[in-house]
Amino acid sequence: MNRDAIEQIDFIEQKLDIKFPDLYKKFLVEEIQDSLSYEIIDKDGFDIYLYSYMDILERNETNQIQPFEPDYFLIGQDGDIGYFVYVKKGSEKDTIYSLDLGALGSLDMEEAADNIYDLRTNQM
Repeated sequence: MNRDAIEQIDFIEQKLDIKFPDLYKKFLVEEIQDSLSYEIIDKDGFDIYLYSYMDILERNETNQIQPFEPDYFLIGQDGDIGYFVYVKKGSEKDTIYSLDLGALGSLDMEEAADNIYDLRTNQM
């Protein structure tokens, strides 16, 4: 296990009073690890860039996610489309959601996959 990743994830959860879904945390620690760049191909053939534990907080702050969607956390992007996990403490879900970043707060999130592992095709 990547101790730095676990400590950063715990720090973000405490700082924002959120809880990441267990499958996402596992994927972040075991698959993405400390990669500077991590891309997957979704079931529709689109490339999705997933953020590492070192980048997720900064990307959420830069894109001003929490003021518009406080219960969601941005985990990756495909152009203007953001990919999110639901992080409300006690209600966190493994489901991955997507939404155009320009529509934050005005449109409902769309379900993109049941979990982070189902978001990608079998490419490994």
